[in-house]
Amino acid sequence: MDEDNSTLGRLERLWAPWRIEYIRAARDNGCILCAFPAESDDESHLILHRGQHNFIMMNAYPYSPGHLMVAPFKHTAELADLTAAESAEHHELVKLGIAVLRDVARPDGFNVGLNLGRVAGAGIDQHLHTHIVPRWLGDTNFMPVLADTRVMSESLPSMWKKLKAALERRLSTQ
Repeated sequence: MDEDNSTLGRLERLWAPWRIEYIRAARDNGCILCAFPAESDDESHLILHRGQHNFIMMNAYPYSPGHLMVAPFKHTAELADLTAAESAEHHELVKLGIAVLRDVARPDGFNVGLNLGRVAGAGIDQHLHTHIVPRWLGDTNFMPVLADTRVMSESLPSMWKKLKAALERRLSTQ
């Protein structure tokens, strides 16, 4: 790039005013992974399923459409704090989340993992959660590279309804 270019070093901004709701909720409610399941409105909190020890919810700020998180009801940042039953169910719900995403979104693959600690990339670092991120061949484009922006192809409420229906169908046959 030409050093005389007047845009060199200039910070570009993409306004996302809806994000303030997430920031306020996280601050006002303490831990959203504790607060959201304590309420009864699963759809508005994007909760898809409640197990005995863990739950599945959609990420409100996804890396890709259908980005899910599995979290224990227990407030802990440490894997070692989970009992054998909590840990086993957590893993089973990760498997269920992947199966439901395969049914609905038909991704070519997944990134599945935990960010343990703020330095590891955890946005909510005091409450353990596993990310399930569906991926498609060619799902990367110039926007994340040039504009540090992700493009979502479907609204969260629309995806929630599809995933919820598929999850209920899958659970009814087990």
